[in-house]
Amino acid sequence: MTSTDINAQPEGSANKLYFAAWRWHFYAGLFVFPFLATLAITGMAMLWIAWIDGRDGERTVVVPQEILQPVSVQAEAAVASVPDGTLKQYVAPRTDSVAALFRVDAGDDAIMVAVDPYTAQVIETFPRRSGWYDFADNIHSELMLGVTGDRILETAASLTLVLIATGLYMWWPRDAGWRRALIPSFGPGRTLWKSLHGVVGIWLSLFLVFFLISGLAWAGIWGGKIVQAWSQFPAEKWDNVPLSDETHASMNHDRREVPWVLEQTPMPASGSDVGSAGVENGVVTLDAVDALARQIGFDARYQLNLPQSQDGVWTLSRDSMNTDSADPMSDRTVHVDQYTGKILADVRFEDYSLAGKAMAVGIALHMGTLGLWSVLANSLVCLSVLFLCISSIVLWWKRRPVKAGRLAAPPMPKELPLWQGAVLVGLAVSMAFPMAGLALLTVLAIDALILSRLPKLRHRLT
Repeated sequence: MTSTDINAQPEGSANKLYFAAWRWHFYAGLFVFPFLATLAITGMAMLWIAWIDGRDGERTVVVPQEILQPVSVQAEAAVASVPDGTLKQYVAPRTDSVAALFRVDAGDDAIMVAVDPYTAQVIETFPRRSGWYDFADNIHSELMLGVTGDRILETAASLTLVLIATGLYMWWPRDAGWRRALIPSFGPGRTLWKSLHGVVGIWLSLFLVFFLISGLAWAGIWGGKIVQAWSQFPAEKWDNVPLSDETHASMNHDRREVPWVLEQTPMPASGSDVGSAGVENGVVTLDAVDALARQIGFDARYQLNLPQSQDGVWTLSRDSMNTDSADPMSDRTVHVDQYTGKILADVRFEDYSLAGKAMAVGIALHMGTLGLWSVLANSLVCLSVLFLCISSIVLWWKRRPVKAGRLAAPPMPKELPLWQGAVLVGLAVSMAFPMAGLALLTVLAIDALILSRLPKLRHRLT
């Protein structure tokens, strides 16, 4: 074990900045590493569960036959299998050899029913969002704590950006050259661990920033209140279409299922004469709407949501986030008037704003829904994050003081050069990511109001 004099003051402007960055890196890492490890483990679990077994039973195998039963006949069998059930959604099969899925609600319970599309026989029923994927997803998105968990993870993700910035500053090649920064140096003890931690960190930094930003866009404050609110699809693009009081987010059920750019956009409302040609002869049935979906280009798997109120609409959708396809640029949402069968709105990827397009592609990359290559690539990122968490503990253990009961934080220089720049950076981070700013202000307040007045406690935390 290497013992370090943690109270020694650095000399020189460069060293003082380095030690200041190191101290912030230490404390940010101390807070975020358990959450980063949790996100990496649950993220990797979700990747492989979705790839191997699917998320909602969409890989239930059937034997292909020549004749398909009408969707309405399949739906009748699904509803009959759930006492007092009400049909809510139809998910078309991805291939000829898998079952069709129907969501049937009974009271507050949402049940998924897998039906053989050739015989209209019910294969199995199971509670919606109740599998291992959903268990991991609940931890990954909110730590199973609801809004509180969402805020904690948003704070951790925001502070991870501080962790990355300070880490890059510390490991950035100055006199040693890029070879040392990008290729590990094999030396004894702590030298090897430090080199591996820095090299993996600098290679991972760009990918990790992408994952953090795309994840934060789903978070409640930075995403929902700032970025998403300014990037939503403008319903005014639909010509004279009456709007409902409900937004697209009303179609979510325990998990985000609606495209990010549409979540806060009002839904169209049925009951007018507007709209373009849709269902032939104006006879609106489940089979007629399914035929319309196929006619206008929804092939293979797509989702059909039924009207849920008097002014509700039929909604046809294909979204890579829901694994309907492996191409986010084919995302599409179509709303159909439940009375006239006319198409009220047809939103495609090319209609999204720049932020909406970036999120559509970003979420598909984040979730690894673009094929096996994206599952493997994302798994490598998750494993790299876990390595950084483990190596940070090893590095701390090797440099901790012999005396027990100390965190052994790097010393804060008494005279910090260019402190005005550090303040400006802190303000910029706080304004861009409010939860990170709140965390930084909390730490400074605790340090100034509590730790400074309790020398013994401060001694243990440094």
